[in-house]
Amino acid sequence: MLLIENAISGVLILAGITIADYRLGIISFVSAWIGAWMAYAGGADKAAVAQGLFGYNAVLSGLALSLFLSGGQRWWIALAGAAISVFVTAAVMYMMRGTDVPALTFPYIILTWFLLLIPYHLGFFEASSELVPQDLAHATFHQEGTIQLLDGLIDGIGQVYFQQGVLTSLLILVAIFWAGWRLGLYAVIGTVVGWLTAFLLNAEITLLNLGLYGYNAVLTILAVSAVFATDHRMATLTGILAAIITVPVTAGLSSWLQPYGLPTLTMPFVLVTWMFIAARKELSRM
Repeated sequence: MLLIENAISGVLILAGITIADYRLGIISFVSAWIGAWMAYAGGADKAAVAQGLFGYNAVLSGLALSLFLSGGQRWWIALAGAAISVFVTAAVMYMMRGTDVPALTFPYIILTWFLLLIPYHLGFFEASSELVPQDLAHATFHQEGTIQLLDGLIDGIGQVYFQQGVLTSLLILVAIFWAGWRLGLYAVIGTVVGWLTAFLLNAEITLLNLGLYGYNAVLTILAVSAVFATDHRMATLTGILAAIITVPVTAGLSSWLQPYGLPTLTMPFVLVTWMFIAARKELSRM
C-alpha cells in the first residue's frame, strides 16, 4: 500500500496495526494471505504476486469494510471483500494495461464504496453509525477546538491504514524508513505539507488533528517523487506540488460523497497521482 516492497517493512506495519487493535491485525494478515493465494491460484504473474500487487488492495478492503460496517457479520464481509478485491484488481490492471498508468488503490476504493452502499437495501449489511448521509445545504463547518500539531502530523501517516496513535503511526513511519531513507523523508515531508496546506486553507481543526488531510499527501509524494519518478529532474518539486493539491481535492471529494455518507478513502491520492504521471509523460515529449 505504501508503494514499497520490503518484507520487514510489512511486518512492522502489521505490528503497528495489531498494537492498535488485534482484530484489525488479524484481518490485515488474513486479507493479505487471501489476496496473494487467490492471485497465485488464478494464474497471476508470480512476480506481481510476490511484489504484493494483489495483496495491498485486499488488505485495505478488509480493513475498510471491518471499520465502516457494523455487526458481527462484518468480519466475514470484510474477508469476502478482500477476496473479491483480487478480481477487481485484475480487471482494473487489465483495462489500464495500455496506459502505463498504475492501478494504485483504485480497485479497493471502488469495491469499498459499492459495498458500503448495500446496507440501504440489504439488511444483512449494517453500516457504521459514522457513515451518515448529509445534505450539503445543511452541512455545518466546525472550526472549534485546539490544534494538536504533533498528533495531526503523526496520524497523517497512520491514517494510511485508518490508524491513530503515536506508537502505531511511528511504527509505520519506521517501516517506511526501513525501506529507504528517502522514502521516509518524503513521508515526513508529505504529512507536513498536507497538514500545513490544510491549516492555511482553514480546514476544520478536528480533521487536522486526526491527520485526515495528511495521509493522501503522504501517499502522493511517495508515488510522484520516488516510486514513479523515473529519474525526473523535478521529482521532488512535483511531488510536493502534488501533495499540496491533494488537500483541496480531498475537501471537494468529501463534499461530493457527503450526500452518500461515503468516506474519501485514498481517492485523492489516486486522482492526483494519475494526473501527475500522465502529465509528466505528455510534457516530457515537448
